[in-house]
Amino acid sequence: MGDGQHQSMSSSRAIVECLKLEEVEKVFCVPGESYLPLLDAIFDEPALTLISARHEGGASFMGEGYAKASGTPGVVMATRGVGASNLAIGVHTAYQDSTPMVVFLGQVHSRFKGREGFQEIDLEDFFKPIAKWAVEINEASRIPEIVQRAFRLARTGRPGPVVISLPEDLLLETATMDFGTKVSKPSPRPSRDEIKDIEQILRGSKRPLIIAGGGVKSARGEETLIDFAESFNLPVMAAFRRHDVFPNDHHLYVGHLGLGMTPTLLSIVREADTLIAIGTRLSEVTTQDYTILTKGQSLIHIDIDYETIGKSFSPLVGIVADAKEALKDLTSMKLPNEWTSWASKCRVKYTQSLKPTEGQVVLNEKIISSLQKHLPKDSIITNDAGNFAGWLHRFYQFSQKNTYVGPTSGAMGYGMPAALGVKLALPDRTVVSLSGDGGFMMTMQELETAVRYDIPVISIVFNNCMYGTIRMHQEVHYPHKMIGTNLGRVDFSKIALDVGAESYYVKTAEEFDKALIQSIRIRKPSLIEIESDPNQITVSSTIQQIRNRH
Repeated sequence: MGDGQHQSMSSSRAIVECLKLEEVEKVFCVPGESYLPLLDAIFDEPALTLISARHEGGASFMGEGYAKASGTPGVVMATRGVGASNLAIGVHTAYQDSTPMVVFLGQVHSRFKGREGFQEIDLEDFFKPIAKWAVEINEASRIPEIVQRAFRLARTGRPGPVVISLPEDLLLETATMDFGTKVSKPSPRPSRDEIKDIEQILRGSKRPLIIAGGGVKSARGEETLIDFAESFNLPVMAAFRRHDVFPNDHHLYVGHLGLGMTPTLLSIVREADTLIAIGTRLSEVTTQDYTILTKGQSLIHIDIDYETIGKSFSPLVGIVADAKEALKDLTSMKLPNEWTSWASKCRVKYTQSLKPTEGQVVLNEKIISSLQKHLPKDSIITNDAGNFAGWLHRFYQFSQKNTYVGPTSGAMGYGMPAALGVKLALPDRTVVSLSGDGGFMMTMQELETAVRYDIPVISIVFNNCMYGTIRMHQEVHYPHKMIGTNLGRVDFSKIALDVGAESYYVKTAEEFDKALIQSIRIRKPSLIEIESDPNQITVSSTIQQIRNRH
């Protein structure tokens, strides 16, 4: 048992003790009167650093990005129904992205519950569909039990967010607290019979393909994946927004299963006769609207969560196991190393996909080339949702593990706040966020948070004065009938200066090069605004080209 066993203390202090037990260092929040006693307890604890954001959505993205970068749960706090509602987008993102997060929410006084008290929401019911567990603590003595269970649930199995509701009066109560030990994360392995089943399938396979997801990253199994792939010359594709799960410059890396895939890359998946899905839930985007598995293909699905197996596709073999432990066992299989030519063929197709579709290289591609050239190899890139990310996903080469953080939930406003969380988790790494003007403005107030806490991230904003992704869909389905997607001109570079950040406005690749080099050198919060061509709506098409197809 922990050292805090049988100690009498306040509820707020007990929560802080739980955070210390779990080795939490950073807590993200927007302060609220409903949990002032907890804020006061954090003030008295030197082991914890509080990061106060400008908006609960920004705070939750920071916590989510921090968790992805650190591998430990992000801890976020907000007040009652209004703060909780704002924070919900980060909870949803953590749920879809399988990111460990523990959320503490102030709740109305117990005497007022059920009477539509000030800012009251039934927080358990509100968060139940988008969290691994949502619970309200109503007895002070149960705080250690429930909070430590929350950390266990957040970290184990398929990681995800847990939400804890704290009635205002509970935080002032005192009780005898009984603490357990720090949560340990189990790592189950496949059985010998399951490994034999996989071995038998692969012996009959001519074109196997690995699809590697976030479960490999959360298990810290990237090197083990390399060992497995190299042992049998197996080509590897990354699941949606898990680019850094396998070195992109490795001869066995053959692409990213994401949005706007080229026909060349899709043909690799179509030609494969066996798909080995490891640590991925085979999401809608990864599976291209649940279409990549066709009749005649065999699916081997390995995941830490039993509910994930068979959720999208029924596998020939489904195994509940830690990705790293499973990969270790798979590497020991006795298989003929006969897939070299298949892997080489896939790699050639991947390298072909890196070439521009046709014509002149556009500015956005030059921006990505500049990032590739000037950023340190271990730099971490985050991105917001938007079509600008297509250039990053297609052309940037992630050569090291833990160098990419992106929202598989597709949440706008994610990129820059997540970058702050990443930088706080890994302060020695260069951290760069990519955003469009639409998404950036949803959480741009957190640039002031970066300045206030001196968090030196580089925020790149592609400004084409529109919601570009939605405009693209409009032009595909309703050409010439633009509605709601044009945006006004915002001088982000001027606003950045006003909040105390370094700022650059660029129109050319040469100007961007200079701004990027300077931003890396000065190590201060920086923003680079890029004037983008609104007609260049995707990597492969202009608005006019889309219209011409009708």
